[in-house]
Amino acid sequence: MIVEKTITVGPCDLHVLEAGGAGNTDVVLLHGLKFTAQTWRETGTLDILADNGCHGVAVDMPGFGKSASCDEETFTVLRGVIEQETAGKPVLIGPSMGGRTALEFALDHPECVGALILVGAVGIEENRSRLSRIQVPTLLVWGGNDQVSPLADSDLLLDGISDSTRVILEGAPHPCYLDQPENFHRIILDFLSSLS
Repeated sequence: MIVEKTITVGPCDLHVLEAGGAGNTDVVLLHGLKFTAQTWRETGTLDILADNGCHGVAVDMPGFGKSASCDEETFTVLRGVIEQETAGKPVLIGPSMGGRTALEFALDHPECVGALILVGAVGIEENRSRLSRIQVPTLLVWGGNDQVSPLADSDLLLDGISDSTRVILEGAPHPCYLDQPENFHRIILDFLSSLS
């Protein structure tokens, strides 16, 4: 069952979708520029996480989906979500813009992140010199036909992050999790089970 609620972080009221019991592996799901928390309901990802013993929390970042814009730093908002909704050090799933947020958050707040799943993340080049600082298990999922964040960007991550693995979904475009949801879910569940 997916629970829809609003949480407050500083001056921000955030729309959140939650599935699975607290106390299980916490997974915080971010979204891309053209997507929202609702996307993770539509793909079935929240239900699949819950069915596989995880606690999934999908959040609309300020100004997206059902969350109003607010005057707060993105990382402060994300930290607040983690503090309120998880037991600490969740797995962050970030596609595209959300991947950039997850990556930069892990670089700036390593104590708050247990693992990363970056899906066609953007903003790699700008953070290239810092990638070696990431010391958590990191899964890279890329569409083979990604025209927004090219495969070469995932090469940089693979080279820069010591504990990283990559899976390429052949033929899939930038939002590869929408194009091949079954493959995507299998890949992330394998990764999550490898963490325990």
